[in-house]
Amino acid sequence: MITATKPFSPPLEEYQSKVAQIFENNFFTNHGPFVTELESTLKDFFNATYFVLVSNGTIALQIAIKALELNNVEIITTPYSYVATTNSILWENCKPVFVDIDENTFNIDPSKIEAKINSNTKAILATHVYGYPCAINQIEEIAKKHNLKVIYDAAHCFNTNFNNKSILNVGDISTISFHSTKLFHTIEGGAIVCRDKKTYDKIMQLRNFGHTSTYTFGLAGINGKMNEFCAAMGLTNLNYISEVCQKRKEQWLFYHDECLNNNIKTVQYNHKDIEFNYAYFVVVLDNEQQVETLLKKMEENNIYLRRYFYPSLNQLPYLKTTEKCEISEKLTKRVVSLPLYHTLKVDEQKLIISILKTIL
Repeated sequence: MITATKPFSPPLEEYQSKVAQIFENNFFTNHGPFVTELESTLKDFFNATYFVLVSNGTIALQIAIKALELNNVEIITTPYSYVATTNSILWENCKPVFVDIDENTFNIDPSKIEAKINSNTKAILATHVYGYPCAINQIEEIAKKHNLKVIYDAAHCFNTNFNNKSILNVGDISTISFHSTKLFHTIEGGAIVCRDKKTYDKIMQLRNFGHTSTYTFGLAGINGKMNEFCAAMGLTNLNYISEVCQKRKEQWLFYHDECLNNNIKTVQYNHKDIEFNYAYFVVVLDNEQQVETLLKKMEENNIYLRRYFYPSLNQLPYLKTTEKCEISEKLTKRVVSLPLYHTLKVDEQKLIISILKTIL
């Protein structure tokens, strides 16, 4: 069976060795030695000013919104992302205001942002879709002009660089996911990156119930801590991250060449100033019926693809208001993410492409 994705699995004995240490220390959570080590190591890896590990990428977004004191305000965001982006805004008692996307990169279109800004707009929450950076310079310029905070959902962005720096080091806050399907994973996990000491201090409190000391509390915090078992997986996986990224690049480029040679539409990237991480590969079909036919044909061959992302988030049924985002609505009906994972074989990729060609 070929699935949309699979977690990278390090050698079992290496992970078991760390689990044995956890049992020996009898320290399972509450910022134990492995969490401390992983936090420090990744801070250096990303060359981040402040780096905080959390339990998952969604709680990272919620803490980011809370740390910037955004409450009962409007936050401009993208309709083309995973549902966690919109849900985090809603959970923090804010209103998502959707701005349509660029048809080439699938990222939020900065030329359409200012038309949605009003007196209650206090922030922009933009997603680097599929690990490819947003139009950062334009977004930052708009934010500065209108005195807005900027949060980047960089869930897909492990090992993506912009101007030779990690993409996490932009905006007021960036968040990243370490879910098991990501390039780098800690089973479940995530992190928050910021450059301001006051914001960092708030994040640290918010992650741990608002504690300022054992018996004092400064903020209405939450339990966002990573546990030792997840951190141990992260430390184990870091030993293989270069291999994982190289393999993913090779697989991505294989798909890209095959699609180029067969006139199959994909996302169009301009790599100037960007070191892309090749995290996902998507194809754009002609219409939704073609997508459904492809999914069915693939399943007949024991291959399971994913419509990633679907639906367009401005069409979520529980939103109080609906906004038109024509490009996002059009593309979510036509996009399919092809399998990419460490153990995927070239012959399996060839099979996927051959079935795709028959549908098209």
